Amino acid sequence: MNARESSAACSGHCSVAHEIPGRIRLRSRRLYDPELDVAYLQAVVEALPGVTQARINPRAFSMTVEYDGNPHTRTRVLGVLRDIPAEAYLAGARHAAQASLSGVVTQGVSAVLTPFLPEHIKAPLSWLLGLGTINDGLLTLLTEGVKVEVLDASAVGFSLLRRDYSTANAIVAMLGLGEYLEQWTEQKSNDLLKNLLRPSVEHVWVERDAREVQVPFGSLGVGDIVICGAGELVPVDGTVADGEAALNQSSITGESLPVHVRPGDDVLSGAVVEDGRLKIIARTVGGETSMARIGRFLENSLRSKSSSQTRTDELADRLVPVTFALGLGLFALTRDIRRAASVLTVDYSCAIKLASPVAVKSGMYTAGHCGVLLKGSQALDNLARIDTIVFDKTGTLTRGNLKVTDLIPLTDMDEHELLALAAGAEEHYSHPVARAVVAEAQQRGLTLPPISQVDFIVAHGVSAFVQGEQVLVGSRHFLEDDEGVDCFAAASFARRLRGQGKSLLYVARQGVLAGVIALRDQLRPEAAEALALLKERGIRNIVMLTGDHKDTAQAIAEQLGCIDEVHWELKPDDKADIVRRLQSRGGLLAFAGDGVNDAPALISADVGICMPGGADLAREAAQVVLLEDNLKALAVARDIATHTQHVLRRSFQAAVGINSAVLLLAAAGRLSPVTSAFMHNASTLGILGYAAASGGRKPASVRHVRTQHDSVKGVA
Repeated sequence: MNARESSAACSGHCSVAHEIPGRIRLRSRRLYDPELDVAYLQAVVEALPGVTQARINPRAFSMTVEYDGNPHTRTRVLGVLRDIPAEAYLAGARHAAQASLSGVVTQGVSAVLTPFLPEHIKAPLSWLLGLGTINDGLLTLLTEGVKVEVLDASAVGFSLLRRDYSTANAIVAMLGLGEYLEQWTEQKSNDLLKNLLRPSVEHVWVERDAREVQVPFGSLGVGDIVICGAGELVPVDGTVADGEAALNQSSITGESLPVHVRPGDDVLSGAVVEDGRLKIIARTVGGETSMARIGRFLENSLRSKSSSQTRTDELADRLVPVTFALGLGLFALTRDIRRAASVLTVDYSCAIKLASPVAVKSGMYTAGHCGVLLKGSQALDNLARIDTIVFDKTGTLTRGNLKVTDLIPLTDMDEHELLALAAGAEEHYSHPVARAVVAEAQQRGLTLPPISQVDFIVAHGVSAFVQGEQVLVGSRHFLEDDEGVDCFAAASFARRLRGQGKSLLYVARQGVLAGVIALRDQLRPEAAEALALLKERGIRNIVMLTGDHKDTAQAIAEQLGCIDEVHWELKPDDKADIVRRLQSRGGLLAFAGDGVNDAPALISADVGICMPGGADLAREAAQVVLLEDNLKALAVARDIATHTQHVLRRSFQAAVGINSAVLLLAAAGRLSPVTSAFMHNASTLGILGYAAASGGRKPASVRHVRTQHDSVKGVA
């Protein structure tokens, strides 16, 4: 496609300004739309398969994209610019001027040469260099009020008016250098976070009609058998059908050691096959895969601000008029323009506003590589402040894999007949208990009786007819209270079984209790230690929710320890009600679950936490998604969140303390405008460096969790 065809492809909205193989620069006036979120659009483009880097300069109406040279990638880039997604527009967005390295060098050289230039060159050159800063200040004053741009413009303007051209140009040069380094630091933090996005693939090998064929990635469908060899990226979520391999999942879970997978194991998109060869049955493809969802989460996280960040920004904005008033007041009292200019070069806003997103994004990146995906800065903020965690028992504190442990017939039936009767009624019911009963019957090779008129009663049980006789399978409450079946015959051993932490399924035929089936869900081996670690990290109240009988729930709580409250015999819609009731006590609350019926509670909580194998709806509703199957990752996430808050506090204190000292010295006339500007910019860059380095530091608990997790996997 040539430049003329490219322009046509953009439908008049964009044109190709320059192009070489693997690099294209596009121009479009839409890039300067006041409400366009440039960082978000840049993230969308960089998430395209084959794109390595994208840079947008709104003031030049241009976007430069580096990609793999593939024509399909090029077409997709043009398509994004032709049809910019609606979510890329954000009311109140403001374009910051993009400082270029060449501009910074020009300003620096001009400032150095100014003292040696003749007056007739020095004056116009200085006004030309300062014009951009003054224009930005006037525009900001008219549209937004007194902001940091107004301070900069005033300092430069005062110096130019008193014909101190060396000072004016030095201030402009330092402002330019500071702005360039600030933007570079923030861009690096964005790039760091976006490194969690891994490139997709253009084509994949699949098995069709007993032959291996290569097809476009976009044509994959659920159920296709995808073939991945050594060095290749897994493009789909699915189950290994054939082969064994060492799988590097560090881009998903952060775990550096490769994982050995074999037939029957689940794999996630984004993992890399280090050794071996796999045939994978695709379960989710395209935009529904784990990596695609992670991509969407990260794109959104680049634009989000937490409530604490917003409060800090507002405070920084309120300090700007104080500095401005101090500078003007000094000038009115002393008529010393030099002293006023020194004061006006200092502001609190830069360090406070920039350190916050840098620290937060570094923390989110670190959490991602420690096995925890945070959907935005508010999740990180809330995770540091929660004092209560509510756990849904099944699939969160337990493995969620129920096993039949006891079969107790109470009539003339034997164990096999009781199991076959229950499995027949439960066969078409998609519920963990039903699946466990049917799986046990299949394992024993039982023939299930023909069933008719099946009626599922949500959160209670099943009613069905076998050879004209009504069969009821469900909880004691369902059979005894709702259906009038006498369950007294099972009372003694039911208490014993529930005391062992087992769940009970009652079976009745023609209104008579036929027997009881006991099932057990294994506790996660790390669950008790994970709860203890959370207690050590300031979680005051740990709550467990379950649909089990009171005796079973209390037995499990005793095994776990650290459980402060237990709520039993719950229906799915009870969970969100309990979450809201606990929130009414005050404090912040997190809810951890993995099922579809957990979504209302995940949304209601201040922090919704979803397990890695959670249902799609639960993953979408949660603000925190565990990427590895280890509850102790929650303790690591808590450490990262609290450490990030510590970094933010230290950055804020340093910004206020250092700038206040510089401001006082400038007001006392002890600092020149150049020295004041230098100290202000140096402190800002130092605080940014601290925020980036400290925010990205992994907590010591990561090593402990990883070691324990590896040992658990080794035992398994």
